[in-house]
Amino acid sequence: MDTGLQERVTGLLHEAGVQIDGTRPQDIQVHDPRFFARVMAHGSLGLGESYMDGWWDANVLDEFLFHLMQAHLDERVHGWREVADALKARLFNLQAGQRSYEVGRRHYDLGNDLYQAMLGQRLVYSCGYWRNANDLDAAQEAKLDLVCRKLGLRPGQRVLDIGCGWGEALKFAAERYGVSGVGVTISQEQADYARELCAGLPIEIRLQDYRELDEPFDAIFSIGMFEHVGDKNYRSFFDVARRCLSPRGLLLLHTIGSNVSRHRTDPWIARYIFPNSMLPSAAQISRAFEGRFVLEDWHNFGTDYDLTLQAWRRNVEAAWPTLDAQRYDERFRRLWRFYLAGSMATFRSRHAQLWQLVLSPQGVPGGYVAPR
Repeated sequence: MDTGLQERVTGLLHEAGVQIDGTRPQDIQVHDPRFFARVMAHGSLGLGESYMDGWWDANVLDEFLFHLMQAHLDERVHGWREVADALKARLFNLQAGQRSYEVGRRHYDLGNDLYQAMLGQRLVYSCGYWRNANDLDAAQEAKLDLVCRKLGLRPGQRVLDIGCGWGEALKFAAERYGVSGVGVTISQEQADYARELCAGLPIEIRLQDYRELDEPFDAIFSIGMFEHVGDKNYRSFFDVARRCLSPRGLLLLHTIGSNVSRHRTDPWIARYIFPNSMLPSAAQISRAFEGRFVLEDWHNFGTDYDLTLQAWRRNVEAAWPTLDAQRYDERFRRLWRFYLAGSMATFRSRHAQLWQLVLSPQGVPGGYVAPR
């Protein structure tokens, strides 16, 4: 073992307030000495893969990762694969053509059983709204209602959901607000489930790329899908929304956001969770809708995502004994724990935000009053 590498990693951890073999929540235990070289060579990818392989454990995983992010160690240790990923993202449109369906196949088609175990009463895979909620199901219902209230939905309106997931938001809007709608998704598993969920309601679910849409709607929402669009396609996204939206309609965009403009995602997330994804910055979003929409409201409730993720983790940890141990083996479970804990740390450290934007084609006459 290279003692120089071990000293370097130990020193970096010390800067973040983390000790090896310590007893505090953020402290870790290293089980395999190859951990030190792997982390220094491959950055966040090496950290995540070595956790999946059982080379180290943390007393409280999300607290360990939170300490790393607070100290900005994730920005200081980079592996060669990150350089290659960054170059590829610059040169190629990773969210075009068949690549746009890859995240559906690799993430959302994992199995509805996993998501049903994790997400609670409603299959809503996005941040809940916890202002007046005490549990996950109440927070998700509050979020869906917030979306409908911000759009001012009324009976008889036709609504588009870009990235409809398992259909829960459209079902809620149809049942509570009397609308009809169309939902598009790139996941076959989601489309099949959503069609069954929305049976009997005036809702059509399509397995379709959003760029193919060209038909009129009174309102549009997109919840937790923009993270897969990619900065090369942001203007196209808003072009589609603009051509499909009634001149007096509203568009609600619900997305995770980054504090700085980038062109790729974390390499571990890209490899194991969301291929070809990236978090938009405020500057990237506003540039993309400039000249297309009027910004009516920009709402940040990113700290609610930490609460949502904690609830998802409680659910999935309780459910592991009932899930197929061959499909979701120990390495997958460690992968999933690292994903959820890393996401918690990202929102807790305020490195990522959760934004809801309300946009209008021409400006709301007399002004827009935003519900909260």
